[in-house]
Amino acid sequence: MGQTPETRFTLGATARVELTVTDSDTAQAVGSGDVPVLGTPRLLALAEAATVAATAAALPTGMTTVGTRVELDHRAPTPVGRAVAAMARLAEVDGRRLVFDVVVTEGGTTVAQGRIERMLVDRHRFVERAFDRTPTPRSGDDPTGGRAL
Repeated sequence: MGQTPETRFTLGATARVELTVTDSDTAQAVGSGDVPVLGTPRLLALAEAATVAATAAALPTGMTTVGTRVELDHRAPTPVGRAVAAMARLAEVDGRRLVFDVVVTEGGTTVAQGRIERMLVDRHRFVERAFDRTPTPRSGDDPTGGRAL
């Protein structure tokens, strides 16, 4: 009996991704604030890169994962020149849904921690659907393109 794509993933699989913070990684540069420290969007991208790396070797041919949910607490600032490391651990596999615990550290300090969920998808179909989709207005949408809250 062959493995399904979902059973190829090992609970507890980990990956670590490192970054030395540069001016282009700061909140000022990415538009998330006006301080010269690691911006939360860049921190999140680093954590997501660790989740991708944790399952890359187990991905079936033609498949990829896409981010679907993030819970991330950014707890401490990291100035330019300092190195941070993001560690992701596969904590749960529920069908095509993969849940990772993530921790970002600078030395012995926890800079951020949280959970990131990714979904296993067929790469070709996902991209095809993204580009073939014609946006349809929903009730309450602003005609200028804004969404009703």
